[in-house]
Amino acid sequence: MCFLVNLIPQHLSGIGCVIPTDRLRKEGSESGPHYELKQELQSNQSLKTQLLSGLEAIVEDEVTQRFSSEELVSWNLLTRTNVNFQYISPRLTMVWVLGVIVRYCVLLPLRLTLAFIGISLFVIGTTLVGQLPRSSLKNLLSEVVHLTCCRICVRALSGTIHYHNRQYRPQKGGICVANHTSPIDVLILTTDGCYTMVGQVHGGLMGIIQRAMVKACPHVWFERSEMKDRHLVIKRLKEHIAHKKELPILIFPEGTCINNTSVMMFKKGSFEIGGTIHPVAIKYNPQFGDAFWNSSKYNMVSYLLRVMTSWAIVCDVWYMPPMTREEGEDAVQFANRVKSAIAVQGGLTELPWDGGLKRAKVKDTFKEEQQKNYSKMIVGNGSLESELD
Repeated sequence: MCFLVNLIPQHLSGIGCVIPTDRLRKEGSESGPHYELKQELQSNQSLKTQLLSGLEAIVEDEVTQRFSSEELVSWNLLTRTNVNFQYISPRLTMVWVLGVIVRYCVLLPLRLTLAFIGISLFVIGTTLVGQLPRSSLKNLLSEVVHLTCCRICVRALSGTIHYHNRQYRPQKGGICVANHTSPIDVLILTTDGCYTMVGQVHGGLMGIIQRAMVKACPHVWFERSEMKDRHLVIKRLKEHIAHKKELPILIFPEGTCINNTSVMMFKKGSFEIGGTIHPVAIKYNPQFGDAFWNSSKYNMVSYLLRVMTSWAIVCDVWYMPPMTREEGEDAVQFANRVKSAIAVQGGLTELPWDGGLKRAKVKDTFKEEQQKNYSKMIVGNGSLESELD
């Protein structure tokens, strides 16, 4: 890549003709040969930029790399990175082997036991609470079951969580939005308070947990591909924020898991219904374990085993001041403002791209927009007219 980057400008300098700089002394002139020469140089520079951008996108674009585990600057004695273990020295190999024995023979059995206890108690507890009629007692018992079992499950992951600005914790009747890395995000947040969940329907182990959760608390699960489910979610959200005594709703507007290095486009649906938005930034420390769930590569059980054989799950959670939609601000602008605030607080890269690109192809509208921008650049530099002449 470096070779291509260095090589291309040298070849591009030969496009048209090589023009000495002393012929462009009259830069202020807007007509005549000097102006035309300056425009030609600007056109060549723009062409260089476009070609280099294309090469960078081929080698490593800024979108698809967000859907795989983050590469570490230094190895953390795990095989969780994209590059498997490589022999370095006998001493380091012995340390790694010792770490494998500790993680798989000591920590893993204890963690599996805690996870089994936590999930079993959760399924049994929510099933029993779900038999009660809706009342303040049922809500109280539901919160106790959720908090207790989620804390047990976090212990099963050796979770170490640092909460910041707890005075800004989401309040009842509000909407909590956060960046999304994995289903563990729900455990991390529910350890410090209960929420009404809104999310995609899953199968397998995740599906069992979802069906158990909805028995005790009015969570909302939907199928993203069904349009009628989307309308149902919007209706449910509007009804929820109308009751100020309901638990805050937890939503991940990105709609998919990102590797915790960036924040991608927030879907506007969550920001169209009004109400108070409580932003939350979640940042994991990858040195102790990889919390990112690559759902296209691992199922839930495989993912949990990878996490449980890591050293620990260490993360910071920042509660942020509540935000409301400003006068004259549309839903997209509001969503972008909230996203920017979360990215800044969590030290994440802000990207305008849709996380749906993880599974879907790039929309034709995006391609057409890039083509239009490139056409405008060529026309603006006068290159198109010169070619036609």
